[in-house]
Amino acid sequence: MSRSTAEDQRVRTIASAVEVFSIAGYRATPVADVAAAAKISPAYVFRLFDGKLGLFVAAVEHCYEQVASAMSAAVEDHPEWSPDDKLDAMTQAYIELIRDRSLIALQVHAQSACDVPEIQEAVRSGLALVVRVMSRDSGADAGAVQHSLAYGQLCHLVVQAGLGDVDADWARVVDHGIRHD
Repeated sequence: MSRSTAEDQRVRTIASAVEVFSIAGYRATPVADVAAAAKISPAYVFRLFDGKLGLFVAAVEHCYEQVASAMSAAVEDHPEWSPDDKLDAMTQAYIELIRDRSLIALQVHAQSACDVPEIQEAVRSGLALVVRVMSRDSGADAGAVQHSLAYGQLCHLVVQAGLGDVDADWARVVDHGIRHD
């Protein structure tokens, strides 16, 4: 049996952090909970990361990297598609990715903690990465990319608030035309 390297532990801990922080966010989640999920000691978490803040930032960065990677992969073998078709494929890839609701929840928690400069910078950097990938890989103009991002945020709201389950006119207006499970 080989021992895992510090980098392997770091990757595993970040994956656990995404799951654990998605439940209660940055402020309400103790490092011990992430350590327990990663099956390591809290002290080792502090050796791998620059405290709780460093761990949360790493989880947020990982989340946005997953989003950008999924979007890019969705269109890489289809240079013949139009920019709109590529944005649609990216949206579908994102919808598939966020079936793991922890990714949505972590993004929401990160956005709500943007009063912490390091977290705000991680959210900004993550959004910048996603926008660069969407623009580059779709060939769409800025307005179309913005519309696609806005649609994604509306999808977050619909999914997080469970609006697909609300039998009311106002909910159908918000949910109209949105594909989700």
